[in-house]
Amino acid sequence: MASSVIISGRQVRNFWHVARRSNQHGGPVSVGQRPSTFLFRVPRGAGAATHFNQSPFSTAASGGEDARRNDGKVAPSEGLAVEADASDAQSNNADAPSKPGDSRLSQLGELSKARLSALVVSTTAFGFLSAGPAALAYTSIPTFAAASVGTALCASSAATFNQVLEVERDRRMRRTANRPLVTGAVSKEAAAALGCLTGTSGGLLLGLGTDPVTTMLGVGNIGLYAGLYTYLKPRSEVNTWVGAVVGAVPPVMGWTAAGGSPFDAEAVLLGSTLFLWQFPHFFALNWMYRADYKRGGFAMVAVNDPRGDRTANIIKRYGLYLASLPFVSTALEVTSPMFAVDGGILLNGYALYVASKFDKERSNANARKVFLTSLWYLPCVMMLFLLHSRRWHGEVTDDDSLVLKNGGTEDSSVLVSMQKLMNEIQSKGRDLCVHEAIANTELGIRVGSESNTTAIDGSKCPISLGKAVTDSANSIAAKEEIQLKQESQSFK
Repeated sequence: MASSVIISGRQVRNFWHVARRSNQHGGPVSVGQRPSTFLFRVPRGAGAATHFNQSPFSTAASGGEDARRNDGKVAPSEGLAVEADASDAQSNNADAPSKPGDSRLSQLGELSKARLSALVVSTTAFGFLSAGPAALAYTSIPTFAAASVGTALCASSAATFNQVLEVERDRRMRRTANRPLVTGAVSKEAAAALGCLTGTSGGLLLGLGTDPVTTMLGVGNIGLYAGLYTYLKPRSEVNTWVGAVVGAVPPVMGWTAAGGSPFDAEAVLLGSTLFLWQFPHFFALNWMYRADYKRGGFAMVAVNDPRGDRTANIIKRYGLYLASLPFVSTALEVTSPMFAVDGGILLNGYALYVASKFDKERSNANARKVFLTSLWYLPCVMMLFLLHSRRWHGEVTDDDSLVLKNGGTEDSSVLVSMQKLMNEIQSKGRDLCVHEAIANTELGIRVGSESNTTAIDGSKCPISLGKAVTDSANSIAAKEEIQLKQESQSFK
């Protein structure tokens, strides 16, 4: 029986490529016509049969089930919609095939989800650097390395155990059918051994190189992901929220490894950013692969949401929550007011625009836009947070505050270089500030009575100026209060 792949009409240009490839395999190409469809069928082994349909179809990022733009109906299991361009499909494939010729290293990397571990390393480093130069002066490069590598090893362990426990369900899904455990390239015993090795080494590295809090968070995250999250995936939609907690922990680990507390305002903001970011990111992916998740037997929102109402609502709602964080961060004086502009209005404004497009038209194409936006959104918001962080807003000095307790000159020089680089980037950003360009003349505003005035004429940016006016007014009020007290005491 010939299998079929449905491709939108805009892919017709690939017809001769498909025909040539089929002939190279020695399989005859039979051509039949319908009123609006050209059907090319190729026997199994000779290549997949291809529908060139004039009606547009939305497609998943890679191998996902096809869904029509208007009614959300999913094509039969033998009519999976994929991009005709093989290079495009490969570049977006979440789980690339594990072929017999693949090296053992690549199979182990796939088993431990190396790309996901790289994301974990970046968020852990983000949390560590958010502590700022004053806090980093009391840590060292080995501590930073231990936190990053240890967290990555714990993430790899959790991912490996997850695949060991879900191998039968992965076998039913197209996007996971080529994982090493499913194909037999790696045995369950070897995978379990790898999970134990990475988990143990990650826990030891965190224990020896960081602190007890960071170690407990890392080891606990293995249990939370491989245990509760994996258990809930086929049983309850709550699994997504549990998984979001797992993803929110690494930046908090970076913060605690740098000497902070998990209850600090910065730690809460870092964790909240990663927690909320995962909902637009994952629910877009969940929608594109909804039929695949259903075939695997997973309890996902999109599986039980044929019209996409709940999925669109969650993406939009959590996008709004995420957009509020830069304003909260500014209100708590963790970041400068410009973070509310760059991160809260500009960056999140575009993300909400993409989410609203999906809300209006629940197609796989719009879901993919939400997913791709989330990929570049995260590094951008992390960089903006660091650039606008008040902890990195100081002048570079060579005093004892930048000398480590252990007297390490190498670490001190690296820290000074990092702060100089951060200040240079901040200076370039101020030069590009739109508000500075508008207010291009020096502002001289005086606050207070004639006998007690303060001039405000530093930054030209109205946002910074407004904060300066408020601070100066408060300072003047405090001075006048002191004068009144002194005068009342002199009368006595």
